[in-house]
Amino acid sequence: MTQHAQPTQVWLATTTFDRLTAELADLKGPQRQEIIERISSARDEGDLKENGGYHAAKDEQGKMEARILQLEEMLRNATTEASADDGIVSAGKMVTYRYAGDDENETFLLGAREIDDDHPDLEVFSPQSPLGSAMLGATKGSTVDFDAPNGKTLKIEIIDTVPFSE
Repeated sequence: MTQHAQPTQVWLATTTFDRLTAELADLKGPQRQEIIERISSARDEGDLKENGGYHAAKDEQGKMEARILQLEEMLRNATTEASADDGIVSAGKMVTYRYAGDDENETFLLGAREIDDDHPDLEVFSPQSPLGSAMLGATKGSTVDFDAPNGKTLKIEIIDTVPFSE
């Protein structure tokens, strides 16, 4: 018997959740219908082997259906609930940190990358990213090891972690 991994919960800002929900409705409704009509119209032109419009529409349809599946999965596993203000790094929190020995603080939002489109002024890291996963579950004031992309292990001090608010 094959064991399936549990879906990962995705934290989204409310504006991002609303935008992605609207995108999904548009893709499943008007955009899907428009592509079906283009495919049907191109099919009526005859020989499909050399029909560029037909093949382009079919390719676009495949990409659109993949995006629909991606959005459905993300939204099915999404939460927009505010994180507890408990000093623990978790999805939905603004995390302020600094590298050990450095006095410059950096801040990011721990959540889904799709939030970037709605909050371009924020740096966003997913909980699955190397930096996000290194900090996940750490507490304010603690120091964690981060395996940097260059192969070095760096120490990171968690300065603060507070729930994100729009």
